[in-house]
Amino acid sequence: MRCPFCRHADSRVVDSREVDEGQAIRRRRSCSKCGRRFTTSEQMVLAVVKRSGVTEQFSRDKVVRGVRRACQGRPVDDDALQQLAQRVEESIRATGVAEIPSHEVGLAILGPLRELDEVAYLRFASVYRSFSSIEDFEKEIADLRQAMAESAAQDDGEQDS
Repeated sequence: MRCPFCRHADSRVVDSREVDEGQAIRRRRSCSKCGRRFTTSEQMVLAVVKRSGVTEQFSRDKVVRGVRRACQGRPVDDDALQQLAQRVEESIRATGVAEIPSHEVGLAILGPLRELDEVAYLRFASVYRSFSSIEDFEKEIADLRQAMAESAAQDDGEQDS
């Protein structure tokens, strides 16, 4: 790491700490030539590969903007959207892959959005999965109802215990 003061190419790490819940590493360094100290931050760059082949850095804001359109007119606040975007980013980072196809980002959004708001989920899924007929909507609604019934039955079973 080049010293920002004297531009010498050699420095040593004095201290390392995880920050942002382990998403980045903060390093305190000392220049071997001038002796001055400086701080660096290392963060894993998560890249999204679009259908066109273009690669861009993952953005929580883009996730929020896309989901906000699906939530238009629904009782979903900005905090919930930010939490959803954080969950999506965490699930993508948990895969351990540095580059992820945009299709996988969409799949990572569907689960948390389904829990957040069923109508917004259907809107997002209809665009994301390119619904082409009313049967596509009916099938997705039936799947959603089944999942809700299974979840309710599981909740009832936990309360009886």
